[in-house]
Amino acid sequence: MSAAFPDFRLGSVLATSFTGTLSERHGNPVERIPTPHRLVDWLAVYGLAVDSCSPAQLDLARELRESIHAAATAAALRDALPASAVQVINDRSARGRASAVLTPEGEHRWRLSPASRVADALGVIAADAISVIAGERDGRLALCASPTCRAAFFDTSRSRTRRWCDMNTCGNRQKKARFQAGRRHNASSAE
Repeated sequence: MSAAFPDFRLGSVLATSFTGTLSERHGNPVERIPTPHRLVDWLAVYGLAVDSCSPAQLDLARELRESIHAAATAAALRDALPASAVQVINDRSARGRASAVLTPEGEHRWRLSPASRVADALGVIAADAISVIAGERDGRLALCASPTCRAAFFDTSRSRTRRWCDMNTCGNRQKKARFQAGRRHNASSAE
């Protein structure tokens, strides 16, 4: 992956990891798929290899990403799902024609049709979002506790009490900020 672009935030749940391609939504947003080729790179990481992606397909992917984020956020807050977001997710799911296949090694893979690879890949992501938001998977939707992030993530921890979308970024940043605030407080109290 190119050093000119920010690293991907990878997770184990396809749909919420996809929403993480735009991070720090309430701070200084970081677009992790700024070009069609970066979307190709991200899809490849998740086993959804496509040969190319047009700017229009990137726009469709971003629309899906924002719709999943809106619906997952509403679900995490136990609010009504935004109708426009549900419509986009359903449309992308219906347009995809990917097939689940089993490899000789016993692994699950997706077969994308040559004529519509990007649409198929977006369909897989949308179907995953439907599964997560509908509560069909073991875990819970939550929002990152970082005030600048607030990313929706799928918590599969045993206690279902995870606070951050990614411990290595948001979690560490918040813990470091608390530590530094404590040190400043202690220093001012000692004066």
